[in-house]
Amino acid sequence: MSYFAHESAVIDKGCHIGTGSKIWHFSHIMPGATIGMDCNIGQNVVISPDVILGDRCKVQNNVSIYTGVTCEEEVFLGPSMVFTNITNPRSAIIRKDQYAKTIVRKGVSIGANATIVCGNEIGKFAFIGAGAVVTKEVLPYELVVGNPARHIGWMSEFGHRLNFDENGIAICPESNEKYQLIDNNVTKLA
Repeated sequence: MSYFAHESAVIDKGCHIGTGSKIWHFSHIMPGATIGMDCNIGQNVVISPDVILGDRCKVQNNVSIYTGVTCEEEVFLGPSMVFTNITNPRSAIIRKDQYAKTIVRKGVSIGANATIVCGNEIGKFAFIGAGAVVTKEVLPYELVVGNPARHIGWMSEFGHRLNFDENGIAICPESNEKYQLIDNNVTKLA
């Protein structure tokens, strides 16, 4: 194997796991799931059929990733966060043909115990605070918290809060990268 799986993990036939990935205690990877290279899948994680995780994703303990979810590369999923895939679930009614798509773009961080309601896109490098309930689209670099999640600021690619000046320019204190805010959209400047 080109990846590591703890002996208690259940890896179903028909899933694809990239080189260098690690799957820890009591996790279940279902058929049709795709996990990229160098991912870390924590303890007690469920990855359902047809889920896609890009390279270098980190999935913390007790996370459920349901069919319909795609995470691009370098996504961080905090402990016990969860995705949904049906907007109107009922136990007695089968709605597998109604799974809604959720796209999590490159570099997103989702905090512990957050819930991502299906059918939304989380923009690149967005930051979802712990316990937030995301019910609508999150813009690239946006920082949201609360229930329902609401905008409280912007984040750099390094995970620092951005403070924009009167010209709409912010500099990340760790990387010195420049960002520009125009009409509620953040762009990283070259």
